[in-house]
Amino acid sequence: MKQIVKKHPLAIRWFHWINFPVLTIMIWSGLLIYWANDIYKLGWGDKTLLKFFPQSFYDALHIPFRLSTGMAFHFFFMWFFFLNGLLYVLYTIFSGEWRYLLPNRHSFKEAWQVVLHDLHIRKTVPPQDKYNAAQRIAYSSIVVMGMGSVITGVAIYKPIQFYWLCALCGGYEAARIEHFILTIGYALFFLVHIGQVILAGWNNFQAMVTGFEVENIKEPEPQPEITETVKDKE
Repeated sequence: MKQIVKKHPLAIRWFHWINFPVLTIMIWSGLLIYWANDIYKLGWGDKTLLKFFPQSFYDALHIPFRLSTGMAFHFFFMWFFFLNGLLYVLYTIFSGEWRYLLPNRHSFKEAWQVVLHDLHIRKTVPPQDKYNAAQRIAYSSIVVMGMGSVITGVAIYKPIQFYWLCALCGGYEAARIEHFILTIGYALFFLVHIGQVILAGWNNFQAMVTGFEVENIKEPEPQPEITETVKDKE
C-alpha cells in the first residue's frame, strides 16, 4: 500500500531552487574575476603541486579576458544570493524548521555512521528524522559558509569603506583567500550533494519538487477469525 507523506514546505523548496542557479552564477562569475589574478596554488616555495586553475580549464569555459562581465554578474547576483539566504534563515527561525536542521550533540557521531552506511561498510541504517545527522551538519554548514561569503565578499569589494570588516577578516589578502576557499567548498558540496541525490533515488528528488514522498507501507496481516462453538460457551 502506498501513502503520500509531506516532506518539504513550499518556502523551503523555493529557497532551494532559487539558490541553486544563483550560486552557480556566482561561482561562474567569480571564476571570470579570479582569472585576472589567479595566484593560488597548493605547494611550497617554488614547488607547485596543484594550480587553481590550468589554462586548459579557462579555455574550455571561455573565461579569459572577461573580467568586466564577471564583475557585472557577480555584483548583480550577489543581492539575490544575500536576500534568498536571509529570507531562508528567517523562515527557518519563525517556522520552527530549524529544529530539523540544526545538529545536536549526537550529530557528529551519527554522521560518521551515515558515511559508513553510504560506503556499505555499516549495514544498520543510522537514525533518520526528516534529515539525517550528515545532512544536518552539511545544511547548517552551508548557511555559515553563505554568511562567510557575504562578509568576505564585502570586505574585498569595499576594503576602504568597510575597513573594520576587512580587518575582522584578517586584512584584504586574508579575506580574498577565505572567499576563494569558501567557493571551493561550495563546489565540493555541489558534487557530494548531487551524488547523494542520485543515490537516494527519484522519490527523494521528487520531494524537493512536489513537497511530498510516496512511501510503501506494509498492509496489516489479516487476523484469523475466532469462532465459538456451543461447547466453548458451556
